[in-house]
Amino acid sequence: MTRILGMIVLVALAASCTARAERVAFDGQFFSAKVRKVDGQYDVFTVTVGGVSKSLDGAREAGGYEGIKYCLNTYGNSDIDWVVGPDTPPEQLRIEKDKFVFQGVCPQ
Repeated sequence: MTRILGMIVLVALAASCTARAERVAFDGQFFSAKVRKVDGQYDVFTVTVGGVSKSLDGAREAGGYEGIKYCLNTYGNSDIDWVVGPDTPPEQLRIEKDKFVFQGVCPQ
């Protein structure tokens, strides 16, 4: 039983190392970002980025990166029509609880 438990712990540790190695830093920082489709439409999405206080520029880059990744994985191209996105002037971003939300559309 101890041997099985030890194997489970090793597998969990290896999985966490892989996930950490795949993370991408922006402006020297790591940001939490989550992409969600809007109202069941796969082409319309939002990206919520946390940790904005670490670096606004880095957080904007992270949000853009996640949007591109989403459109690439969903439609096979990186084109995005941003409603609010990486090019939105910083003073127009609504930052609440150290997070902001981008919204975009993957053109088909």
